[in-house]
Amino acid sequence: MANDLRPDDVLQDLLHPGLRLVICGTAAGPRSAAIGAYYAGRGNKFWRTLHAIGLTPALVAPEDWRSLGTLGIGFTDLAKRAWGMDKDLPTGSFDAGRLRALMELHQPSALAFNGKTAGRAFFGGRTIDYGLQGEAIGRTALWVLPSTSGAASGAWAIEPWQALAQSLEALKLRASPLVAS
Repeated sequence: MANDLRPDDVLQDLLHPGLRLVICGTAAGPRSAAIGAYYAGRGNKFWRTLHAIGLTPALVAPEDWRSLGTLGIGFTDLAKRAWGMDKDLPTGSFDAGRLRALMELHQPSALAFNGKTAGRAFFGGRTIDYGLQGEAIGRTALWVLPSTSGAASGAWAIEPWQALAQSLEALKLRASPLVAS
């Protein structure tokens, strides 16, 4: 199922074993759907945020999203067959079961929801806070982060994103073999 594009999917997943992080949004926005790239909206802070918190060595253009697989970062959405603003998505668009199955299959170190709407949809509508959640999918830690969408600027804060990056760095350091000097 990795990297497949079903006929009705708006954006292809970037998923495979060994990823450090999978970013999950609700659905592709209008511009992302039009050009076939994640987080492509002009006001979206996603790519600048990934670079600012040190997850990418340089600023990446939305069109180059597939290159993040080499950095251990993957992508998916809860709604694969719908696109648009969250408030306009058809009822029943989100497929939390599909996402859970993909995480069980690929077991990334972390799954981060880009926004509370995606997180709430996955967690069955319950109230959630930003940051590391109290449950996991196998070895996959679950995070909810402030949305990078320009439409959600009023709730923007980079600190939860920074905490995620620090957590991933700590995992990397623990997994690295000690080098004798």
